[in-house]
Parts: sequence; C-alpha cells; structure tokens
Amino acid sequence: MKDLSELDVKGRRVLVRADLNVPLDGDVITDDGRIRASVPTIRELADKGARVVVCAHLGRPKGEPNPKYSLAPVARRLGELLGAEVAFATDVVGESAQGVVDALQDGQVALLENLRFEPGEESKDDARRAAFAEKLAALAEVYVGDGFGAVHRKHASVYDVPLLLSHAAGRLVTAEVEVLKKLTDDLARPYAVVLGGAKVSDKLGVIGNLLTKVDRLLIGGGMAYTFLAAQGYEVGQSLLQKDQLDQVRGFLNEAAKRGVELVLPVDVLAATEFAEDAEYEVVDATAIPADRQGLDIGPRSRELFASKLADARTVFWNGPMGVFEFEAFSGGTRAVAEALVQSEAFTVVGGGDSAAAVRKLGLPEDGFSHISTGGGASLEYLEGKTLPGLVALEA
Repeated sequence: MKDLSELDVKGRRVLVRADLNVPLDGDVITDDGRIRASVPTIRELADKGARVVVCAHLGRPKGEPNPKYSLAPVARRLGELLGAEVAFATDVVGESAQGVVDALQDGQVALLENLRFEPGEESKDDARRAAFAEKLAALAEVYVGDGFGAVHRKHASVYDVPLLLSHAAGRLVTAEVEVLKKLTDDLARPYAVVLGGAKVSDKLGVIGNLLTKVDRLLIGGGMAYTFLAAQGYEVGQSLLQKDQLDQVRGFLNEAAKRGVELVLPVDVLAATEFAEDAEYEVVDATAIPADRQGLDIGPRSRELFASKLADARTVFWNGPMGVFEFEAFSGGTRAVAEALVQSEAFTVVGGGDSAAAVRKLGLPEDGFSHISTGGGASLEYLEGKTLPGLVALEA
C-alpha cells in the first residue's frame, strides 16, 4: 500500500474515508474513541495544505436519510479535537456537499453526511455501487483510506472509490495492518487469544483459523455456554446456540489434537434474570441451575484467565467476558483487561465491545500495545479472509 507521505496533497481535494461510527445517546456521543483515532491522518493532511473532505457512515439507516443517524454531532466533536471548524454537508453528493467542498480553502476540513443515507453505498449491485462511487469520487482528486473498521466491507466508499482516484492508506489503516501482521506473521510465543461476546456463530471462522496458530484459547462471555453445553453440562437459561453444538465439539477435538490449551470458565455469576439489579450467586460452570443464566465469569475463572495470560508474549482479546454494561457483571471483563495492562506481552484489544469496555471501565488506553478500531475487520483478517478495502488500497 502507498503511504500517506507519498501523496502530493497541497491545494488538492482529498477524500478521506474515516471510521466515525460512534455510539450516540440522542445527539450526544458516548464514546469518541473512533473520532480521536481518525484525527492524526486528517490533521496531517490539513497541515500539508490539503482541502480535506471526510466521509464516513454511522449506524444502519438502510439507504435513506434518517436524522437519528446524522453525522452532525460528529462534525462538532471532530472540530473540537482538531481545534478548527469542520464544515458539514447536509447530504453526501448533492448540492450541499458540492457547495461545502467548493468553498474549502487549503488546510480546511469538511465532513459529508452519512454515506449510508445513499443506497448505492452498500449496494450489492456492482453497477449501482459504481454509479454512486463516481459521484463521490468527483468531489475529490485524491483518496485516503483510513476507515479500518470498514475495510472488510465491499462498499462504494471503501472499495470502488479508491480504484477511481490516486490513493494511499491513512495512518490508522497502516498502523492496524502492521499490528495484525504481528499477530499472524511475526509471532512471539506463547500466543494467547481471549474471545468473548455473545455468539459463537460470529466467530466460527476466526476460531477455526486461530486453532492452527495459538498456544492458548480462552473462551468467555455468552459464547462460553455453548462450549460448556457441547461438553454435556447444564447451562440453565444462559445464552446457548444449540445449532452450533456440533461445530463447537469439532473445535474441542481440533484443539486437543493440535495441543492447543482451550480454557473455559470454571465458575460463573448465575443470575435470576437479565437485569442490572438481578440477584445472582457464584456457581460452578458445570452446575448452573436450570432457572438461572450466566452473566459473567466468576472469581475463580478470573484468576484462572489471568494466570493463563501471565507468561504470554502475544495476546489478542476480542469480546467481553460478561455483561460489562451492568456494573455487577463487569468484573470478568475488568479482570481480563487488567491482566493485559499488567502483562509485558504485545497486547492487542480487538475493537468493538472490547475497546468500549476498556474506556467504560476507566482503564488506561496506553496500558495496551494497541486498541483496534475495527472489531469485525480485525477478526476477518485473523480469519485469513481477503478484505476488499485493503485490496483496493493495494491496487
């Protein structure tokens, strides 16, 4: 991939595909991590005299304008972080966008409205997607791909536009790829991976691929109950994907065959209901009462997981250990995060809920070697899949 420094951008309109898909409560941004991660590339381009046109998506508005998913609050926050006003276009490729872009001076920044307000952005029809891409590309002379969280999507702004313009990878994408290469090509061992989150089905490919590479695989979160059930244990009302039991048994067999240490919770917090103030008790993971559901790993599991991470040289973590949004059930996720902070390993937090948990729990972000901005993109890279956005940047 061409590096950002290789581009001549002074006085030129540069379209930056950023990842600004932040959580909102009304029009209040509750976690600005992705905006902050996008600032270095945008600032560098502006400092070099580019006329920076930022484009991004937010949420799933399904191809039509929806005020709930407007990027207007993001434009305000981006301006605060840059220390300069960010002009905001109220459409993507219409009159407002054209006017805002035409008015830009060297070193100024504009943000277009949500890309997903346009049906062509996510269209699976190549011609429809290409038609939108041409309109978007017409706003600029140069393209910089910096939205790592979207590079696994074959969307117009990610895949088609860079093929139409002189292009390079932004600082964020470059950094993310360098980190992922350390997790695949240049490993320091022991290599431990911690996977959590709700569903095994979301991580089938990555588990299968990781079993050929890791020394230890620690499973927590909702997906752990399908692993426990696959071994014949009662999981009560806990999250369970019955249709994945055979697949999980295959993983257990493969891990044993390859000598991979697969670590599951030994105790859990079994609650009476899925609620912040639910009553709960600590029970063995192999003896969850039929009328209760596991909402977090228990104290012995936290100690076990921390001990399995203590001597690791490389750690990748994706997915919380429990319902970390509920204070009573955040202890498992905190324990894993703190174990990584205390570790001397190369530690990577795989975006998504894991990155959100780090910030919500108030842990130091610089305590980790890298916090990814792209959960899905990171997982697909580790799964060995081809990522369309990276293919386009390499073209």
